[in-house]
Amino acid sequence: MLQDVTNVECLGGYQLRLRFEDGVVGVVDVSEFVKFVGVFAPLEDRNCFAQVTLNSDIGTICWPDGADLDPDVLYAAITGKPIDVSEPIGASK
Repeated sequence: MLQDVTNVECLGGYQLRLRFEDGVVGVVDVSEFVKFVGVFAPLEDRNCFAQVTLNSDIGTICWPDGADLDPDVLYAAITGKPIDVSEPIGASK
């Protein structure tokens, strides 16, 4: 997929509206696939969660504590398309 997130808006709760570079827009509920443990533990606090920002250098969303989410996971959650985990070209078996 390799679609970067180009815009993020916190809608309340754990829901985010995301826009991707190919124009796809959708809402994702992060609590459906992230356990609030480890680096994600602070995000259980909705005030902390609402501090989500876009990091255009890496093409995804992140939080002040350093937590971020893979844009492919977010894209798959919104579009329902599975993540392509095929082997890279030239990889040996």
